[in-house]
Amino acid sequence: MLLLWETGNCVARVARALYAARSSVQRWRALYEEYVEQGLRPLDRGQGEWKANEEVLASLAGLVDSSPRAHGYLRSRWSSELLAIELHRRTGVQVHATTVRRWLKRLGFGYRRARPTLCIRDPNKSQRPDAIAGALVGSGPDCEVFYVDEADIDLNPRIGPARMARGRQSRIPTPGQNQKHYLAVALNARTGKVVWAERERKDSLLFIALLHRLKRLYRRARRIVLVVDNYMIHKSSITQRWLAKHPKFELLFQPVYHPWVNVIERLWKTLHDTVTRNYQHPSMKALLDAVRRFMEVCQPWPGSAHALTKA
Repeated sequence: MLLLWETGNCVARVARALYAARSSVQRWRALYEEYVEQGLRPLDRGQGEWKANEEVLASLAGLVDSSPRAHGYLRSRWSSELLAIELHRRTGVQVHATTVRRWLKRLGFGYRRARPTLCIRDPNKSQRPDAIAGALVGSGPDCEVFYVDEADIDLNPRIGPARMARGRQSRIPTPGQNQKHYLAVALNARTGKVVWAERERKDSLLFIALLHRLKRLYRRARRIVLVVDNYMIHKSSITQRWLAKHPKFELLFQPVYHPWVNVIERLWKTLHDTVTRNYQHPSMKALLDAVRRFMEVCQPWPGSAHALTKA
């Protein structure tokens, strides 16, 4: 090819003489012009050098465990392309992004959602669960323990998954203008009995109304322990004055941002799954009637009577 080309033949004539494609002739000429005779030497056949050694894989695992911002990038999450670039910069090994994804799978890394954690730490996080556990151990007719929380009842239905035909999505009408009502509920940790109070506002008076009902229903109890969250109505001055006049009531606060400590959260989920999810009530009165009906039949909690109760 070089001799024919040097004697003044064009690329098409050289390709016909060698029974080769013109692109091959042009590629050979370009290799010769750039690398001289070294560019025309055939490459080694067979598999090349194995790149996925322990050093490269350890460097890749270290990159994934860190943040791209720690290496000067704007991105907050690694992409396989950026990992390939940074891996080449650190180790000199150049691989495709597809190879990086295959190596990550071999190292046990997956692509999944992150879990949010709290930056705010509760200084009493270790003492509060112990106090709640101690109160539960000592619960009895003389010392009743209740899980207490408040819930929002919205006329606007909550939307959730349900069974429906493939290709047909159910439509839930909305009221246009939402209305709200609030419940304060106490769940007896020993018997599963549910006591509740209602109000149009979520304030301290709602919580105190629940306390009045507990006082009336549990007159024989010498001590009533309430496990509550850190919502402001549980710590307001009105609530503190009421508690000062009724010393048999004691509040145990759960750790900050630890809703799973309060068992009553499961009751809220069942309430919404049974009454409010994917169903439009014609009025707030009809919705509250359904909520009251649920509160009556769900006792003792947990149970399954609410699932089979007629409307």
